[in-house]
Amino acid sequence: MKKYSEKIIEIILALSALITILTTIGIIYVLFSESIDFFKEIPISHFLTSKKWNPTDGQDPQYGVMVLLSGTILTSVIAISIAVPVGLIIAVFLKEYAPDKIRRTLKPMLELLAAVPTVVYGYFALSILTPFLRNFFPDVPLFNALSAGIVMAIMILPIITSLSEDAMNAVPKALREASYGLGATTFQTAFKVIIPSASSGIMVSIILGISRAIGETMIVVMAAGTKPQLTFNPMDSVMTITTYMAETASGDVEFGSLRYKSIFAVGMTLFLFTFALNTISFYVKKKFQAKYE
Repeated sequence: MKKYSEKIIEIILALSALITILTTIGIIYVLFSESIDFFKEIPISHFLTSKKWNPTDGQDPQYGVMVLLSGTILTSVIAISIAVPVGLIIAVFLKEYAPDKIRRTLKPMLELLAAVPTVVYGYFALSILTPFLRNFFPDVPLFNALSAGIVMAIMILPIITSLSEDAMNAVPKALREASYGLGATTFQTAFKVIIPSASSGIMVSIILGISRAIGETMIVVMAAGTKPQLTFNPMDSVMTITTYMAETASGDVEFGSLRYKSIFAVGMTLFLFTFALNTISFYVKKKFQAKYE
């Protein structure tokens, strides 16, 4: 009986894995097939090199994905630039400095940020953060990349902090005690022993944070704006890939039209960009892991 139970569990687990693989293959197939139809009408060279994005122009529609990619990169870089150092500092504080009572209280409160709906973050950026930024930068428009990036940093902060703190917890206690035994301070132990030893886990948290930031939709729709322009100025209004996809899919776009097919082309671009980024990050993580093992 036990043998049959184990076999049933094994089959269920195998089917679950197979469903995941088939779902991924299905998504890739749909994106590729629809993208091919798009590139039959718009040359891929124009799609990758044009610096204009104006699909609503009836006479000469422009599909330069670099415009959308620049907005995606800009907001994501702002978010990661803030969330990574702040998240690591909080993780170090929770692991090395905070008393147990404070740690047990602060960590769950921090993780509650992950449960806040992204539309709430969008309203926060639009109604509170942007007016606050205008006190220092009066010319900043209502929709801007900086406000969206800062709020996205708040959104991904629990991911980076929680996973980094868990990675630090996994560091053998003997390493910490050896560091203290050699006369190192808490600060030196944290940043010269614990963080390097937990670097592979920290890299995973950063990878997940980057992927979450790149794929975010509601915050950039509500805070960054819908103005497609090739810029890396955080004070400008930008349109990201996810913004365009959400705006077009929710509009009155004719099924099978060129603009409809463009959703899949930019979706494939986002997929390939994320895949390349995750692949690079995977090898960087392995390099760090091999270095400190």
